[in-house]
Amino acid sequence: MEPKKFKVIFSPSARREIELFEADDAIQLAKDIKTYLETSPLPFGKSRIKKMTGYNPPLYRLRSGDFRAYYRIYPHEVIILVITHKKDSEKFLKKLR
Repeated sequence: MEPKKFKVIFSPSARREIELFEADDAIQLAKDIKTYLETSPLPFGKSRIKKMTGYNPPLYRLRSGDFRAYYRIYPHEVIILVITHKKDSEKFLKKLR
C-alpha cells in the first residue's frame, strides 16, 4: 500500500519568509518539508516533528537546522503557517496562543 500523500501549502507569510533565506537554508528546509510533511506529518518515535501542547486545533513543529516550520494538519493537506529562526520561535508561539 502506498503511503498517503499530503499536499503541503505555504501560507503567504511562510512563503515570504522562505524567500528571504539563504539558498542553502531554503533548499534544506524544502527537502525536510518534502521528506517529512508530504508522507507522515505526525510525530513518530524520535522525530524532528513535535506536537505543541496547549493549542487547539493542534499545532506541530518541524525542526530543520536553525529553523522551525509550524503547521497544522487537515485531512489531505498540511498548512505551513510560519517559518521562523529558532531564536524567534517563542515570539511567534506567544502570538498564536
